[in-house]
Amino acid sequence: QVQLVQSGGGLVQAGGSLRLSCAASGRTFSTYAMAWFRQAPGKEREFVAAISWRGDSTYYADLVKDRCTISRDNARDTVNLQMNSLKLEDTAVYYCAARRWYVTRNPADFASWGQGTQVTVSS
Repeated sequence: QVQLVQSGGGLVQAGGSLRLSCAASGRTFSTYAMAWFRQAPGKEREFVAAISWRGDSTYYADLVKDRCTISRDNARDTVNLQMNSLKLEDTAVYYCAARRWYVTRNPADFASWGQGTQVTVSS
């Protein structure tokens, strides 16, 4: 399994932007589909975005579509989530996650998780 270490996040005003990064170590990052999930207080963890192991397909939740971009660099073993036009309801702890080969939107399918990073959007 890969080990995932997240960076980025923090406090931003509504309408602002943030970039989250996730660095992987371990085996063969390029064989892992990568995803971002988020969890707000009192809510279940929800899918945000995902990218295929080759990086040629991306997937987004309707709530963030057109505001977020997921990307990966298999040479540097990193995956990023660029978030623009942030809204108050984007406030949550964000997690990157990895699973072998194929993308799903179900967090239960992911075996490796980052430590989580807080994103707080203020008015």
